[in-house]
Amino acid sequence: MSTSASQGEIVVGLDIGTTKVCAVVGEIAEDGITILGVGSVPCRGLRKGIVSNIDWTVRAIKDAIEAAQTMAGVEIRTVYAGVAGSHIRSQSSDGVAAIAGGEVTRADVERVLEGARAIPVDADRQILHVLPREYVVDIQDGIRDPIGMSGVRLGAKVNLVTAATSCVQNVIRCAERCGLVVADVVLEPLASAEAILSDDEREIGVAVVDIGGGTTDILIYVDGGIAHASVIPVGGNNITNDIAAGLRTPMAEADRLKRLCGCALGRMVADDEDIEVPGVGGQKPRRTPRRVLSDIIEPRVEEIFAVVRKRIEDTGLLEQISAGVVLTGGAVLLEGTTELAEEILGMPVRIGFPTGVRGITQLVHGPQYATGVGLVKYGAQAIAEGHARAAAPAHSMMRMTAAAVKRNDDMAEGKDEMPKSSSKLWEWLKAAF
Repeated sequence: MSTSASQGEIVVGLDIGTTKVCAVVGEIAEDGITILGVGSVPCRGLRKGIVSNIDWTVRAIKDAIEAAQTMAGVEIRTVYAGVAGSHIRSQSSDGVAAIAGGEVTRADVERVLEGARAIPVDADRQILHVLPREYVVDIQDGIRDPIGMSGVRLGAKVNLVTAATSCVQNVIRCAERCGLVVADVVLEPLASAEAILSDDEREIGVAVVDIGGGTTDILIYVDGGIAHASVIPVGGNNITNDIAAGLRTPMAEADRLKRLCGCALGRMVADDEDIEVPGVGGQKPRRTPRRVLSDIIEPRVEEIFAVVRKRIEDTGLLEQISAGVVLTGGAVLLEGTTELAEEILGMPVRIGFPTGVRGITQLVHGPQYATGVGLVKYGAQAIAEGHARAAAPAHSMMRMTAAAVKRNDDMAEGKDEMPKSSSKLWEWLKAAF
């Protein structure tokens, strides 16, 4: 993941979510990424993943950054920020480029990806990611990494992820008002996938379903590449709203009941279990069967997974998702979510926890931290690629210099081994003059 030039660098992932802002600080080490600090604070400045109140969002970002700085003992200046929301779109595109020199180089790959992104985009939208699905060298397809292969033509099949420019700029503006520099804006389910998926799952086909507070994000991998990305504007907050309305309790108490006593599958709740529900406007708390709470939660969770299945079916990729579904996001901690998801989706389901990092992992060991950890891993990868890109011209110059030296040596050897006819002519000229 890292090069020797990038070791010791600090990478910060900033997950700006609907219900919380989470900052994760990581350090690039020789054997991976070490988590140094975490800061997580509630946030009310976003609605369905989109910034709706800049002041509240800025305040939450400042608090999260300060907490992460204090824990990590470093000063945070640059961050990789996550973005989500119903404005996210995904579409397929192709690119073709000639291979200069007969061997695919990093420059050739960058050129073909640049060609793939050269498509008409609405004036109010921007391309967020160019995600390669596969490369084609001449007539050979299904290539993951074409660098070093021989050929004359390089093709690429990619997925373009676009976002509303105003929504992306609002995220950047909030971070800048906190004195931060945004190195890159990253699609949140893409970051989550970096933290929770294995290479085997990507290879045989898997769907990542990230259920956050305001949105449910879907990312589908097929044959190791990203085949689809979409966002559903429903999340954990909708469950909280249903509980608040159904039990006539304040939103804060509804959220607490959801986290502590909620269950997404009614048959998992015993008939004799009761919960205490706080009243509104000074009314006394009352006892209510826990089954009533479950009966409120189950239809909403069932609706979310029904929409997820419909989205997957619409892509035509349902049969290619052999590894099943990996759930992440804070809302999936609800008891019974995995069992209900397996029933509705009809495939294996597991909860994804961040992996592949060291350090204080106990503080980020939860699906709600998958995006923050994934942003750190994405940033580390971007830094490593930047160093490799910077080193590429030097390697190219070294190869050119070596070739020039070889030619000079060959010429020198050629002079030493001058043909006999040329040496006789030279002797005749010296005798004549």
